[in-house]
Amino acid sequence: MLSIRHYTLFALIVIISGCSSVYYDTMEKVGIHKRDIMVDRVESARDAQAEAQEQFQSALDQFASVINLEESDLKRAYDSLNHEFEASESAAAEVSERISKVESVAEDLFEEWQEELDLYENKSLKATSAKKLTQTKRRYKSMLSSMKKAEKSMQPVLNTFRDNVLFLKHNLNAQAIGSLRGEFGNLKADINNLINRMNQSIKQSDEFIRGMQNS
Repeated sequence: MLSIRHYTLFALIVIISGCSSVYYDTMEKVGIHKRDIMVDRVESARDAQAEAQEQFQSALDQFASVINLEESDLKRAYDSLNHEFEASESAAAEVSERISKVESVAEDLFEEWQEELDLYENKSLKATSAKKLTQTKRRYKSMLSSMKKAEKSMQPVLNTFRDNVLFLKHNLNAQAIGSLRGEFGNLKADINNLINRMNQSIKQSDEFIRGMQNS
């Protein structure tokens, strides 16, 4: 059985125009609705954050090893550190992209849900659906806020990392290593803060997914 992501890839190939309404119509024809797409995208954003956590921890470990190298190893140190920076930058961009996709489908889902409330004839069913919409919006808002905080926490790490990689690039000497040692504490604190925020975001994402699947 194909997953939502396989159907999504198929739909994207078919829909060259990129029109979201055509995309949703295409997915609905194979039984996949906005609700399913939203859950899938939240899962993707959660997974991207978990991968980013691992990458930033790897970057910190590499930074720690660099500040203990001998001066003769500085060129290799720069190459390794720059590789980790670029990988971290890429991981951060992936997180931001997936959060943006969550926001896009959430906006469309809630708009459709609100409009369809007017189609109900049964007042009791309408009230139940309206209540569920309000609850879902509340849980989504909380989850998105957590995602955004985690996303925002990546930038200070990237800024510090970039500064130190550039400094090492142009100062391949013992003085550069000394400067990196001075920055290590701040970078470690920023990365630990980032990892904690991502853990909170991942937890809220899991709770949101369970809520969507059980309601």
